[in-house]
Amino acid sequence: MPCTEFSPSIFTRPVYADLVSRGAAPAIMLADGDGAEALIDLVARDASVMEQAHVMFIPLATNHGARLKALGAPSYHESPSFAACLERFQKALADARMGTSLYLAGTEGLIGQAMALAVAAGLAPGAIQAEHRGSIARRMQCVHCKGVTEAVTTDPFVCSHCGLTLFVRDHFSRRLGAFQGVCVDAETPGIVPPTQEIQP
Repeated sequence: MPCTEFSPSIFTRPVYADLVSRGAAPAIMLADGDGAEALIDLVARDASVMEQAHVMFIPLATNHGARLKALGAPSYHESPSFAACLERFQKALADARMGTSLYLAGTEGLIGQAMALAVAAGLAPGAIQAEHRGSIARRMQCVHCKGVTEAVTTDPFVCSHCGLTLFVRDHFSRRLGAFQGVCVDAETPGIVPPTQEIQP
């Protein structure tokens, strides 16, 4: 599965590219689902990237774990969810020394949350790379109740916290690692456009 191509959008909408090796420098690698394929492709281009790599993988519904583990990183760990991996990821960020690269691959929900945590931990934005692979579902924050709904695939959608019907905006908060959703019928209560699948 290649890197996902997204339509041009507003300035805050994240843009992703293929991961690029920074050689044998210390690296933290975090991937979920099909993001494992991005790391596998990266190693195929430059195997030295695994020499000092700390790899964390969230399989989701894929079976890429054995192939990813076989790449021979000195540290490899699988977790059932990002929440289960969070403490390990934060420790890796806290222990990172100058010159450490962060490679993120997989869904936008994972990439957004991990990038926000990395920047908050003091990792330079230039040391972070992200490649989108897999589902185009979005992590959405309701601007009204501030609740976050994971894996949103339709527009509009119903906020899982306050029940408002929200418009799926392309505006992305890097601080929160989430897209922003606003009430779709605030000015015309009850008039809601037909639901459609989110497009890349």
